[in-house]
Amino acid sequence: MYGKGTVSINAENIMPVIKQWLYSDKDIFVRELVSNGCDAISKHKRLVSTGEAQADDAPYRIDVVVDKEAGTLSFSDNGIGMTAEEVEKYIAQVAFSGATDFISKYAGEDKGGEDTKIIGHFGLGFYSCFMVSDKVVINTRSYTGAPAVRWTSADGMTYETEESDRTERGTTITLFISDEDKDFLNLWTVRSTLEKHCAFMPVPIYLSEVQPPKPETEEKPVEEAEAGAEGEEASTVEKIEEESAPEQINDPSPLWMRKPADCTDEDYKEFYRKVFHDYEEPLFWIHLNAEYPFNLKGILYFPRIKNEFSASEGVVKLYNNQVFVADNIKEVIPEFLLLLKGVIDCPDLPLNVSRSFLQNDGYVKKMAAYITRKVADRLTSEFNNKREDYQRYWDDIHPFVKYGCIKDEKFYDRVKKALLFKTTSGEYVTLEEYRNRNCDGEECTVYYASDEKRQAQMIKLYTDQGKDVVLLDALIDANYISFLEYAERDSKITFKRIDAAADGLTEEGETSEDDRANLEKRFRGALNDENLSVQLKPFKSNEMIAMITVDEQNRRFSEMSARWGGKDLNLPEKRTLVLNAKHPLISWLKGAEDGELTSSVCAQVADLAEMARQPLVADRMVEFLKRSNELLTMMIDK
Repeated sequence: MYGKGTVSINAENIMPVIKQWLYSDKDIFVRELVSNGCDAISKHKRLVSTGEAQADDAPYRIDVVVDKEAGTLSFSDNGIGMTAEEVEKYIAQVAFSGATDFISKYAGEDKGGEDTKIIGHFGLGFYSCFMVSDKVVINTRSYTGAPAVRWTSADGMTYETEESDRTERGTTITLFISDEDKDFLNLWTVRSTLEKHCAFMPVPIYLSEVQPPKPETEEKPVEEAEAGAEGEEASTVEKIEEESAPEQINDPSPLWMRKPADCTDEDYKEFYRKVFHDYEEPLFWIHLNAEYPFNLKGILYFPRIKNEFSASEGVVKLYNNQVFVADNIKEVIPEFLLLLKGVIDCPDLPLNVSRSFLQNDGYVKKMAAYITRKVADRLTSEFNNKREDYQRYWDDIHPFVKYGCIKDEKFYDRVKKALLFKTTSGEYVTLEEYRNRNCDGEECTVYYASDEKRQAQMIKLYTDQGKDVVLLDALIDANYISFLEYAERDSKITFKRIDAAADGLTEEGETSEDDRANLEKRFRGALNDENLSVQLKPFKSNEMIAMITVDEQNRRFSEMSARWGGKDLNLPEKRTLVLNAKHPLISWLKGAEDGELTSSVCAQVADLAEMARQPLVADRMVEFLKRSNELLTMMIDK
């Protein structure tokens, strides 16, 4: 029964692969070993509930102990334990899972019960510990009362087994940490690793450190010293009395495992602060709790976004039965929801051996669709039932909502009636409300500003005519409005920036084509631009002499090309100078003689029109200021 052996595998020697390539992060071994301990305890609970094992008064727990002097890190549990035969079966055969074997035995009995949740896998997961160890010792005793056994391996491939003097039920795995990984003998490192991977595992986890022995005041006889050295291989469990006070690392009953009705607002806020270290209160949250057709629990928070760039700082932590798997797994959590902060626990997820990547199967797609639907429904509910609060949230959440609409048309279909547009007067309106207030007939143009301060004069021209102007000044808005035009194509909705056309500012009235052609010639000469297009139209207001319009689609394409690295394309803007036929200065220009004054006035009108939409830069600003001084001086001279 006891002796030496070689780990049984059905492939080539895979230990170098495990040590170097299987796991993306070395610290994953902590999760694997603690998960194994949780499994062992879950199995014992199950056997106690069926009467196959005896209960005792000892509370279930996992102890993680750092011993710097011995160079060891140990993991102890008081779970089911193993017999010598089970050690041979589950440890000496890589990739043979004891958890799988256990589940199959009870497959037909109460699969949804709390005690049947098997998290880790004794087998390949256990072998992750060889990434950081020169030697590994397993000291275990089965609940059956069979003799305890000690399993020792220096390389994960060859091992020795012998009877152990362990008396208590359970398992202790002791890692003799290799020189290059001594950081795992640092209490702070182990604590941070446990907090990262095991903060919410369902069994209490305690961390402690073996204190160095107190200095001896008297010299011991040589024989006694040698005897002490021979006894240095005492089990970690036997050293517990010498350790510092254990510190509980985890919360076995995290908030997402409770029923929403049992959670207060303060509970949600405190959990948010604890998990995400964010002391800005979240705007609101969604508590997910599904049991059919899959088991999924979690909490998603809508954080307060400080600026547009911080919208990319969200993190959604994925758990499997309270065991941390990874952050931001987009196969389960739709990509746009990763702008949020939250936790999602999916016990039904199929995980590969490293537990870091998910297989793309039907369950995963259904879970993603469920999460998306719940978020959309919550947004719609907030809009319908708490519109004032929702409007206060909008400035914070709109980048996330817009991104979600672009990425997932089903999400858009569920939230489209709750999409808001902020007007320059500070109101929040839906697309339907904007249409009812501003549009007649089948077609509707939504006028928007991208810079409220720089475009203030043009905004006033629209609002003075009773037209609402909405603000679309976020980076995502260029893509967002293109998406909306496509999604609402049957509704004939189009978006135009206020400098894209003069249609909303002009009125009916005939103008002379000869006057227009003459003015175009003068402005082209003054600006030295033979491609300039000039229109002559009567404006509804005489506050503006002229305006420059840039074709909406042409401008969008130019901006998109520049944003995606196409600056070298030098795409020309389709610019038009629209002159106010009713303004006295334009009337004067119609009959003025050619000369320096006329040319200066034309250039000044064009620059003022340009300044209404964006600042003048470089030489053009210098020339504008010089010309302004000259024109003012000419007024004084006259």
